[in-house]
Amino acid sequence: MDFRALIPDYIDQEPGTYDFKFTVFTSVYNAEATIERTHESLLNQSLTDFEWLVINDGSTDNTDAVMNKLVASSPLKIHYVNNPLNKHKMSCFLQAVKLAKGQFFLTFDADDQCMPEALQVFNEEYESIPDDKKENVIAVTGLCIDEHGNKVGDDYPSSPYYSDPFEIYAIDKIDGEKWGFTLTDKLRGVHYKPEFFDHGYIPEGLIWNVLGMQGFKTKYINKVLRTYHIGIENSISNSPLAKTAVGSTINYLANINWFFENYWFKTPLFFLKNLYYILRFSNYQPYRRRCYTKSIDPGIMKILFTLLWPFRSLVK
Repeated sequence: MDFRALIPDYIDQEPGTYDFKFTVFTSVYNAEATIERTHESLLNQSLTDFEWLVINDGSTDNTDAVMNKLVASSPLKIHYVNNPLNKHKMSCFLQAVKLAKGQFFLTFDADDQCMPEALQVFNEEYESIPDDKKENVIAVTGLCIDEHGNKVGDDYPSSPYYSDPFEIYAIDKIDGEKWGFTLTDKLRGVHYKPEFFDHGYIPEGLIWNVLGMQGFKTKYINKVLRTYHIGIENSISNSPLAKTAVGSTINYLANINWFFENYWFKTPLFFLKNLYYILRFSNYQPYRRRCYTKSIDPGIMKILFTLLWPFRSLVK
């Protein structure tokens, strides 16, 4: 296994031509009970310049029938794709990026809701970015509440706050569910090999950190725009570790290789945690130590991993 070869990179793309301001993308899997709630939320949007791109990820319930009914009756501009086989959420995400006809790409889960002004606020916040920042700002992200009205996670240090996903999490320690859009042009620059998807689950954060590595920034705002329904669909915590092991390992290796040089002295615990998780997930993979060490760039992390390898079963 060559983990390094599976880490995505970035190739800048020529600007595209788009038919809509937003592509609102929803990946659905067995969502017959909730997808109409999501549809109703989009019907109530004050800004209507968007398409709703829905990819059915091999559902085994009546999701396909519900979606076909919505396509036939809804006033929304719906682009519906029915994948016969389950491809996992990240595979559907990248499939949707290729299909998107909107300048801004916004992921919206199949069991969530958003405020009626959500798309309008996102658009206004992007348009208000100062000219001297706009070239490098490729996203706007806001806050969420849960179905009981409780805020999910932390506020940003200020609003607006310009940063990137890595610094928000590793340096500022901002935690909790957030919601925002990214420029479709920039998402299309994320380059990955087909084998990327052969091992199941791929963390979404890997994509955001690819973009952060290019120096792109996000405008973070302390405005609640989404209602996040906490449930099984919104969590991988119940997934067997063996099914998420390779994707998680790639994510942690990328964090170490990309950010160690500039951030080791600012947040050493972050990198030690990443190393710990690589060791932990190695218990659920058949690969030898060398498969991991040859993919770790920083010498000190490579040495630490080698020293800890004999004890990895203790963190299973």
